[in-house]
Amino acid sequence: MDSSSRFPLKSGGLGPHYNNQMSRLPFSALIGAALACGAHAQPKPPADKAPAAQESRPATPGASQSVDNALAMCVGCHGIRGYKTAFPSVYHVPRIAGQSPTYIVNALKAYQSGERSHPSMRGIAGGLSEETMKELAEYYGGPAK
Repeated sequence: MDSSSRFPLKSGGLGPHYNNQMSRLPFSALIGAALACGAHAQPKPPADKAPAAQESRPATPGASQSVDNALAMCVGCHGIRGYKTAFPSVYHVPRIAGQSPTYIVNALKAYQSGERSHPSMRGIAGGLSEETMKELAEYYGGPAK
């Protein structure tokens, strides 16, 4: 018996295994998608080891950032003339150079405590020590830079 009698062509000459491979395609795609989604799924930690919800708590000062690092973060947005951000909404980012040092420290503390609510600024201020805030205010306060 030759191979043509065992595997008759039903698909117009595209090969003896064409129909078999095409019927496996949706199944393979489904398995691939399930594996891809499963790779991103993370098991839920036990209740006693689950992290506490942070959305409702104000940011707390963590390990203090170096002043150079903090300056780089500030200038990334506040040092660009006419810069507008798109998160959480589109608005003009204010220049902080020339602001009162007291105003800068008070604003950073308000972001840190949650009194001011911009997500990016809360994240940045949350990692600043009071000393770093004062150093930033001294740098940016006074004549515009």
